[in-house]
Amino acid sequence: MIGWALRWMVLCCGIAVLAVGILNRSVPSPADPPAPPVSPTGPVSNTIVYTATVGGHVIVDAVVNGAPVRMLVDTGASLVTLTPRDARAAGIDPDRLVYSARASTANGTARMATVMLREIRIDQLSLDDIPAAVVENLNISLLGMSFLARLQSYEMHDGKLTITW
Repeated sequence: MIGWALRWMVLCCGIAVLAVGILNRSVPSPADPPAPPVSPTGPVSNTIVYTATVGGHVIVDAVVNGAPVRMLVDTGASLVTLTPRDARAAGIDPDRLVYSARASTANGTARMATVMLREIRIDQLSLDDIPAAVVENLNISLLGMSFLARLQSYEMHDGKLTITW
């Protein structure tokens, strides 16, 4: 009788241990990274992740109106802002623009002319008809809110900028 009771106890304990093991595998722990979002045809491809520089800035290689332009992501800039040199590369003649406004830059106050960009492309993301400005006395072009506000989301976390559209 004792042998029969021991066998049942071992069998029941084995089943309980097996059930707990299966349940623990199916419930993610808080430390587990989330699984990447998946669409019916595979992983979602509408997300780009950029790593910040040592100084904490995010610089992207964009294509503006078909021309390559290096841009600093700047959530404090209302508009996408081009240097005169980058504007010229993008097919905009800075000498023919009307500089009717002023902008505050890291280098001080500068003259600004508003323009409309046909397209800005970063990696596989492309947006058309982007309000922008050409600002004199600017060291690097800025990817500002006139572009960023049209995204589904953007988030800076642990030195990485995630852009989703």
